Amino acid sequence: MPPSQGTAHPLRLLGVYAALVALMFGLIFFTGDKHHTPKLGIDLQGGTRVTLTARTPDGGKPSQDSLKKAQDIIEKRVNGLGVAGSEVVIEGDNLVITVPGEDGGQAKSLATTAKLYVRPVLNVTAPQVGKQAQPQPTPAATPSTAPAAPSTTASAPTTSAEAPAPQNRVFPEQAPTTPSPAPAPSPQQLQQEIAAAKALRQSTDQTVQLQAMATMDCSKPDPLQGNDDPNLPLVACSSDGTEVYLLDKSKLDGQEIKNASGTLDSRQGRWVVDVEFKSSGSDTWGKLTNEYVGKQLAFALDTKVVSAPRVESGNQFGGSTQISGNFNATTSKELANSLKYGSLPLSFTTSEAETVSATLGMSSLRAGLIAGAIGLVAVLLYCLLYYRMLGFLAGFSLLAAGVAVYALIVLLGRWIGFTLDLAGIAGLIIGIGMTADSFVVFFERIKDQMREGRSFRSAVPRGWQRAQRTNLSGKTVSLIASAVLYVLAAGQVKGFAFTLGVTTVLDVIVLYLVTAPLMMLVSRSPFWAKPSVNGLGAIADLAQERKATARVLVKEA
Repeated sequence: MPPSQGTAHPLRLLGVYAALVALMFGLIFFTGDKHHTPKLGIDLQGGTRVTLTARTPDGGKPSQDSLKKAQDIIEKRVNGLGVAGSEVVIEGDNLVITVPGEDGGQAKSLATTAKLYVRPVLNVTAPQVGKQAQPQPTPAATPSTAPAAPSTTASAPTTSAEAPAPQNRVFPEQAPTTPSPAPAPSPQQLQQEIAAAKALRQSTDQTVQLQAMATMDCSKPDPLQGNDDPNLPLVACSSDGTEVYLLDKSKLDGQEIKNASGTLDSRQGRWVVDVEFKSSGSDTWGKLTNEYVGKQLAFALDTKVVSAPRVESGNQFGGSTQISGNFNATTSKELANSLKYGSLPLSFTTSEAETVSATLGMSSLRAGLIAGAIGLVAVLLYCLLYYRMLGFLAGFSLLAAGVAVYALIVLLGRWIGFTLDLAGIAGLIIGIGMTADSFVVFFERIKDQMREGRSFRSAVPRGWQRAQRTNLSGKTVSLIASAVLYVLAAGQVKGFAFTLGVTTVLDVIVLYLVTAPLMMLVSRSPFWAKPSVNGLGAIADLAQERKATARVLVKEA
């Protein structure tokens, strides 16, 4: 009987698999960055954990619904940036973001409130950093809640009131003491800071507005971040801290944004953020550009002006626009990601940032790899004892599968930011073990055919026809289970489900492009047909006894 379809040219199929593996390793070594190893997760390489404390305008406790919504939005931003292996969890009234690696900048950027307002520019000036301004009391800001004046520079002279006169007595030199960290402000203090900043920087009194612009210190944290009133004017800094703007009340809300993406403008040679508005926002933006031709419109994100372009001509349709500024590839995509997934219902301050050690993870990794190696050697020894030389074919197929899995994990780390953690390694080990199970099914189907009296050469293609149905059914069930687990699970369980699904798909590819062609090749070899080589002598003897018994029964009949 001729071989089944798909195994008529075993060398071609093996060549296809070799070409696929060569292509993957070519992409690894000749494209992308210089890292040729998989990206590791938090538990293997360590990471940065950032604790975010919610700030509400009234100084009260944030609701659990608001925290849950903020968690969902930040998780979407994580997925949008491809920061795989990150975790966003709620701990009491805080959100804790953990990202792989030592750079916590991404974790902090993910927590931006991303409240965007389009405000007309009324005035602009340079920040007056280092000048001591005399605060004037306003009806809305009492002395106890007035904002602190900017600190003086280091070169400012020290007055006699500030430094006591020198005395002739000699005192022993004292070692400098390390100042203790300032305690976290209470909710009442946060509420007072927000109220004072709002009274000064969102006043409708022109005198107070000029005072706010003169005393604005762009180097300090902004208490109004995510808490400004869009229906009032606003004194705000530019995102790079080089300018101070007086902005009118908001004319367009960021909630009207439909989509956003960070792109490289080939004409200007700089990174920009392309923004697409919803239908209602498109109409508003079109009317806004027609009304403010020749004037500046500022894009204020969390009370920071990221861009303040001058409107050169009106836009009748206004379906989209472009935000320009001091962006690079990373910051433009971060801003687009924040705008695309919406603003957070709460504003957050970074109360703690710490490095997460990977010592425990590396110890677990070593233990897991040792256990996996022991299990793999045990499987190969069993195959050699039970299937003789055919066990070497199983070992070769396992090696081919392992090489492909390694290359694919490296490429997925580059393309989608996939990180390999302990749970993912467990999925890989289980998946490769299932590859060995496919060989067992195939070999047992060959035995079934030889029990019926067929030779090793004719039993291999017939056994393959039977085995592939069983294997495909099992792989389909495994793939469905991993897909359901990935959708419903959270955290590291997703990594386990993902790697299990990847190895299941590769198992099918290895089965068709490596295992089956190899078996077809050895079935045509007289050496491999020897019972002492393939270990199928007992099956062949049993088939001969059955034939002899059948002949005797026929003669007696």
